[in-house]
Amino acid sequence: MKQTIPAVIFAGGKSSRMGEDKSLLPFGKHQSLARYQYDRLSELFKTVYLSAKEEKFDFGAPLITDRYEIHSPLVGIVSIFETLDTEAVFILSVDAPFVDKMVIVTLIEAWNGEDAVVARSSGKVQPLCGLYARSILPLAKEEMEKGNHKLGLLLASAHTHYVDFEKSDKFLNLNHPHEYEKAKRLISS
Repeated sequence: MKQTIPAVIFAGGKSSRMGEDKSLLPFGKHQSLARYQYDRLSELFKTVYLSAKEEKFDFGAPLITDRYEIHSPLVGIVSIFETLDTEAVFILSVDAPFVDKMVIVTLIEAWNGEDAVVARSSGKVQPLCGLYARSILPLAKEEMEKGNHKLGLLLASAHTHYVDFEKSDKFLNLNHPHEYEKAKRLISS
């Protein structure tokens, strides 16, 4: 059975370390990493959105555009809850293609009314892999007004539940070209 809360793929970053928009890079048999993540999450969730600054995708995914000019995941979270009428969303970064169903379901099932339930692996918090509740919106707006755009600050001030995972390979982020090349090799094998 598919999850009833929506999933949102964060694909609005600058991709400065990659040197080009990583959400549009080909991945596996898909024309883009965004399409790969969208197709994958559509098997688990009834509704999947993309979050970005502007429409840049060549497939028909619903888009939540950032309502503020600053590039930050915090802006994405505020924009999501200002756009959608939902009590919670599952958020995943476009550049984390190995987060699997087990991780996602574990995080969703761990939610017990907290502001956020976020993955942690080898002591490293994965803020763009987790469930965020609407109750975090006032805190997110407050942090945004202060100019604090780091999700770690938001999660520290919120009622956050961290779920620890042993295998850190599921959380491989594709920030640099060598990480993208490694991921392409892993996905094709």
